Amino acid sequence: MGPDDLPKAAAAGAEEAAPFSFSIWPPTQRTRDAVVRRLVDTLAGDTLLCKRYGAVPAADAEPAARAIEAEAFDAAAVTGGAAASVEEGIEALQLYSKEVSRRLLDFVKSRSAAAKAEPPAEEALAVKEETSEA
Repeated sequence: MGPDDLPKAAAAGAEEAAPFSFSIWPPTQRTRDAVVRRLVDTLAGDTLLCKRYGAVPAADAEPAARAIEAEAFDAAAVTGGAAASVEEGIEALQLYSKEVSRRLLDFVKSRSAAAKAEPPAEEALAVKEETSEA
């Protein structure tokens, strides 16, 4: 094969190659796993959300993050389904992102409200001891 044959070979290879396909929705499992990791970091880390609503113990953060992501994905999949165009895929991805954020905030708010409703363990013991002495 001479130098003049290279462009012909490259053109023939390009014709045989599958056309480029780009799909933004649904996100890959790798992307979904990254979302879960970020949620765990947000729930259990030193974030503004934790300062305001309280941090989630690491043992509870992972299952909560997986549930939040799965629910958000399911909600977006119902609306986004099999996106026929890139624009529809972008809309589905935006909905997924909003659902993750909304569900994360709902989770920390409900957890914070539940924690405020329960007396701390030390106070509960003190109250229990006072009533048993009486």
